Amino acid sequence: MNILTIHPENIKAILATNFKDYSLGLRYKQFLPLLGDGIFTLSGSGWKHSRAMLRPQFSREQVSQLESLNDHVSTLLTIFKEKSQTGQYFDAQKLFHNLTLDTATEFLFGESCNSLNNESRDMNPTAGSSAPVSAADFADSFNYCLTVLALRSQAGYFYWLFSGRKFISGVKTCKAFVDYFVRRALRTADEKKEEGRYIFIEELTKETRDATIIRDQSFNILLAGRDTTASLLSYITYYLARDKRVLNKLREVVLEEFGTEIDNLTFESLKRCTYLNHVINEVLRLNPIVPLNFRSAVRDTILPVGGGPDESQPVFVEKGTQIVYSVYALHRNPKYWGEDAEEFRPERWSEGKIHNWDFLPFNGGPRICLGQQFALTETSYTVVRVLQTFKDINLAPDQLNSKLLNNSSLTSSVANGVRAIFTPA
Repeated sequence: MNILTIHPENIKAILATNFKDYSLGLRYKQFLPLLGDGIFTLSGSGWKHSRAMLRPQFSREQVSQLESLNDHVSTLLTIFKEKSQTGQYFDAQKLFHNLTLDTATEFLFGESCNSLNNESRDMNPTAGSSAPVSAADFADSFNYCLTVLALRSQAGYFYWLFSGRKFISGVKTCKAFVDYFVRRALRTADEKKEEGRYIFIEELTKETRDATIIRDQSFNILLAGRDTTASLLSYITYYLARDKRVLNKLREVVLEEFGTEIDNLTFESLKRCTYLNHVINEVLRLNPIVPLNFRSAVRDTILPVGGGPDESQPVFVEKGTQIVYSVYALHRNPKYWGEDAEEFRPERWSEGKIHNWDFLPFNGGPRICLGQQFALTETSYTVVRVLQTFKDINLAPDQLNSKLLNNSSLTSSVANGVRAIFTPA
């Protein structure tokens, strides 16, 4: 039996107040081939241990270091310029995925795969490896595997039907890519490291020398670090290109607050840029990166509302019931967002209304996204640099004149990419 809900009080109960009444259900078995034992698949003590190990990686001190981020974003902007000069529309979303893969591998593993510079670089060069594995190979395999995982999660107990040779091969490619960083970390595990810099995979080697455990934990975080931020940047680019009023207003704010150089770009100054934050929030509202989620009741419990003639009474939830909550539908509900809930209007965030459990782009409760500030900082920084460098963004005519289509696997992205041209300032 399934229960579908979009009521904020019910979602609050599932994720926070009655957190112990729910588990991830079949997710562990459904996601096991690709993600193994990690923060997204584990519950109980295993999840708590993973979260405790990861928390220092996303401390304010770590997230606020923008130097390495600037190098990768500068490379991205150069590519945008070069491709735009040809007069041909190109897929910015693919390049945003390269950017976030580069920043995530450096942030988590201490070494970037530099896919923006060379996505064909062999990341599995050890003697005896079965075949070269590049960032491009990883991206193709990873995208396919995530689509299969989404099907496995939707199939419930019949998840095992969605496998096949291509999926198994894709999983092997993805693991080979991450294995490069695992071997590197294990090889240097006993060497003295740079003081004051917390690198996730190096910390893992202090806990265990089991390569499989290290790979699984690392892979879970790489999923979050790459896909979510790249999709958010892609959606922002799409909306700005379609709405010149917001684009011009945001660019004016960016130039006024930051100028045309990077000197004024800090973690603190980005957080203070109100209209930038409103634009990001509005994009996350209309297109939450994880649009649908699930929990399974581990004991008999209740949802606070939804029962009775006026749906204001509690609803009994029997042990084993799966609860499905749609963040996408919640974020577009006129009850919480007004009659213009379907419209892209960043100004709604300056109108004084408080949004708590009706706005969940990063989930909520004990399992709230640890990397939230990292994702928002990287997104803010990249958007500011783009608007400092370019005065206009134009979508390909067919995409401009058609409705936005979403591609949903475990995360959401713009279907068919964001085909655009950027006009230099």
